[in-house]
Amino acid sequence: MGLWLFGCAALAVAALVVVTFNELIASRNRVRAAWSDIDVALQRRHDLIPALVAAVQGYAAHEQAVLGTVATLRSRAMATQAVGERGAIEAELASGVQQLLALAERYPELKASANFLALQRELVDTEDRLQRARSDYNEAVRRYNTGIERFPERLLARPSGFRAFEFFQTDATATPRA
Repeated sequence: MGLWLFGCAALAVAALVVVTFNELIASRNRVRAAWSDIDVALQRRHDLIPALVAAVQGYAAHEQAVLGTVATLRSRAMATQAVGERGAIEAELASGVQQLLALAERYPELKASANFLALQRELVDTEDRLQRARSDYNEAVRRYNTGIERFPERLLARPSGFRAFEFFQTDATATPRA
């Protein structure tokens, strides 16, 4: 009877370990998939920026400071891999893009340009997608990070190489880190 009870307990523990490990893997994969959505939205923004710079440059060539800043930030953002650093650069880039879009108010012919208006719509749509993707990613990270910190998951997560992901923060209202 004792051996049978021990066998059942060992089987239950093994099942718990397998289920917990699989849940951690699934959670990590959700974070990676959510990051992929952010990456796609950022790439779309990066692809639109040269066309926006060219459109503005045609009407506001003497706004070189803003145009150069946006081009430099785009290059830095595309070269950066660290989530935290990339969030800060992307926030600066978003601000620069907003400055470019605001130039339309000073240049009525730019504001009336069909090309500029189409680019503006595309960028607004891209920013909306990016915000949704960022929200989904940060929620997936929150769930994953909570999962690897909970007991008894923590006993399995740390030795198995599960590490916390960084949140993707692009503004001053960033979530504080402990």
